Amino acid sequence: MDAMLKSNPQDQQMGNHSGQETSPWASGFGMKMEAITPFLGKYRPFMGRCCQTCTPKSWESLFHRSIMDLGFCNVILVKEENTRLCYFLWSLEQHIPTSSDVSQKIMENTGVQKLLSGRAPGGAGEGQAPDLVMKEVQRILGHIQATLCPFLLRLFSWALLWFLNRLFLNVQLHKGQMKMVHKAVQEGSPLVFLSTHKSLLDGFLLPFVLLSQGLGVVRVALDPRTCSPALRTLLRKLGGLFLPPEANLSLDSSDGILARAVVRAAVEQLLVSGQPLLIFLEEPPGYPGPRLSALGQAWLGLVVQVVQEGIIPDATLVPVAIAYDLVPDAPCDMNHGLAPLGLWTGALAVFRKLCNCWGCNRRVCVRVHLAQPFSLQEYTINARSCWGNRQTLEHLLQPIVLGECNVVPDTEKEQEWTPSTGLLLTLKEEDQLLVRRLSRHVLSASVASSAVMSTAIMATLLLLKHQKGVVLSQLLGEFSWLTEETLLRGFDVGFSGQLRCLAQHTLSLLRAHVVLLRVHQGDLVVVPRPGPGLTHLARLSMELLPTFLSEAVGACAVRGLLAGRVPPEGPWELQGIELLSQNELYRQILLLLHLLPQDLLLPQPCQSSYCYCQEVLDRLIQCGLLVAEETPGSRPACDTGRQHLSAKLLWKPSGDFTDSESDDFEEPGGRCFRLSQQSRCPDFFLFLCRLLSPILKAFAQAATFLHLGQLPASEASYSEQLFQFLQDCAQEEGIFECADPNLAISAIWTFKDLGVLQQMPSPTGPQLYLSPTFASRDNQDKLEQFIRQFICS
Repeated sequence: MDAMLKSNPQDQQMGNHSGQETSPWASGFGMKMEAITPFLGKYRPFMGRCCQTCTPKSWESLFHRSIMDLGFCNVILVKEENTRLCYFLWSLEQHIPTSSDVSQKIMENTGVQKLLSGRAPGGAGEGQAPDLVMKEVQRILGHIQATLCPFLLRLFSWALLWFLNRLFLNVQLHKGQMKMVHKAVQEGSPLVFLSTHKSLLDGFLLPFVLLSQGLGVVRVALDPRTCSPALRTLLRKLGGLFLPPEANLSLDSSDGILARAVVRAAVEQLLVSGQPLLIFLEEPPGYPGPRLSALGQAWLGLVVQVVQEGIIPDATLVPVAIAYDLVPDAPCDMNHGLAPLGLWTGALAVFRKLCNCWGCNRRVCVRVHLAQPFSLQEYTINARSCWGNRQTLEHLLQPIVLGECNVVPDTEKEQEWTPSTGLLLTLKEEDQLLVRRLSRHVLSASVASSAVMSTAIMATLLLLKHQKGVVLSQLLGEFSWLTEETLLRGFDVGFSGQLRCLAQHTLSLLRAHVVLLRVHQGDLVVVPRPGPGLTHLARLSMELLPTFLSEAVGACAVRGLLAGRVPPEGPWELQGIELLSQNELYRQILLLLHLLPQDLLLPQPCQSSYCYCQEVLDRLIQCGLLVAEETPGSRPACDTGRQHLSAKLLWKPSGDFTDSESDDFEEPGGRCFRLSQQSRCPDFFLFLCRLLSPILKAFAQAATFLHLGQLPASEASYSEQLFQFLQDCAQEEGIFECADPNLAISAIWTFKDLGVLQQMPSPTGPQLYLSPTFASRDNQDKLEQFIRQFICS
């Protein structure tokens, strides 16, 4: 490994000048990019098992331990010699089904026929001639989909394969995960892929991957906001589906009723024919707003409705995650939403990307993850039993923030930021709740199973530990440590190979956000660029947050518990003296869980908050931060005997800890803990706290801004005001990771849920007002202090 650092004479001459900026490929790394061999590690955790609580039969039937050893394949690697002719022959070998009577089958659908005969509202019986309704149905159907064009699909597949090989180093897929999906296909139910959404390229890449693995042409539910009309026309012939704008009209609108009936008929025909469907559960990248997609929930609601009405017996849901080293089309300016991509604009973007990639070794790696498929019918039956009472954040947290109450209510938080569409509102209220929780459950599973890429690990280290710079040799050691910690927690990484090769690859991808300086000893110093560079590193580091989320919540909760006892700048030994009772830890963890948005935490709906609190506490003990304090005469902490359980609890389900009887699980006085005094604990504790620092600091600054903002104002206007304030604070304090428009929006929505801000109608549209409760500066200060107790400086 030391030989890799030997420099050529020119590099050595450059190194004589201390602090001179250099580049990773001219810095004496001495290794070519081809030496990086991702996904060849001896052991990797197999992620993506479905929920054993909600889908126990699927958990057993669609998995076998032997598939864990099948390894990875590079989807874009054609084994013959890589020539254009080879790519073209590959595209000819793909099976593309053709059907010319799809439109006729949709027209014969029962719901459409009722509209044509005037037996349903919005149809021919309401002053419209049947011929006019027929033309309107055909127009709406043409907006939704088009007949597949096999020649265009083969040509596009050939061009896409050629393009992906020049854009990406590899696109990796676990063969065992693919075997699970093929096994699910044999059961006869149509496949519905529910995916995360990292890039606009996902809508092309994922169908290509699934087509190459023998699953046929996948229909993709796309967002019309991301495409121009010309591009939508092309994408429909390639398998794209678009929701007509009339589908979101009011429930009593005749145009809305007609459009929703046609959309439902199209989905029915698609599922009955057995074609796979791809739905994105996240909003398109670059669009500020809620994480869960309203459009994705609308399409998923149609699938649920078709299954519940018995039109098909069942559907198989497959969570999908995709991870990039760097997102290819990430916008440079996240402050404004992306404009729709036009046909010529897209072609020009592809041309520019190819020009940038020509002769360049800085191509990114991609990992596609297919989680374990599960039955929608099974989930529907079992999930309803996990629903309990919920309350708003205002009822749960506001009395505690204001000091009016110390007891946390024994109920779950109700928080829904994703707006309801017309298609979802047509469902029963119980089915709407089912769709919302199903989408959150699947997205949580997808995010948890996504691989951690090298750029996320490097960005996290630079942002949280080395904002002032770090010597490369030390950075390599910490990179290896953080990789090990990730794997030990059951999360996979999207890379492998020699350490210095990985560092070269990662730093070359982050070249716009870091500076490499050669010092007089010949080593390199890596320094993050201040300003927007830190904001970008913060976004990349968020990809690592799910790995350490439980420990990060626990560490911030401990910080909040110690805030009133020990000065934050006090020595670690002084903080370790304090006894932390289990009841106090539970309460503090619960407060932080209520404060943090569900879009960040993505808790599984079948898991109660008290179960999550126990999981957080267990993680803190397992990672060595907390040590149980055993007082003389007490039962040892390692004694797991059940003699202290009351008889009335022996029959309770494992997840039912949500009533007052749960106190019977605790020993008299509760167990106590201390912070561990191991030498590694202070740094690790600080690392965990800083993972949540960006969002907590943004919330605290939003509380400070309450008396500075101009209210009443529209939500968009107030978001711009708050974001500008975050940027000003970043310039003054150097905390650029908080200057993110999405954090500003999250803070405003959280404050609305908390009752700090109120939205009232007005002639110019909804306006935000400061609630009477928080109009006083004293209560604003209480809110800021409540948030800042969890922040570790």
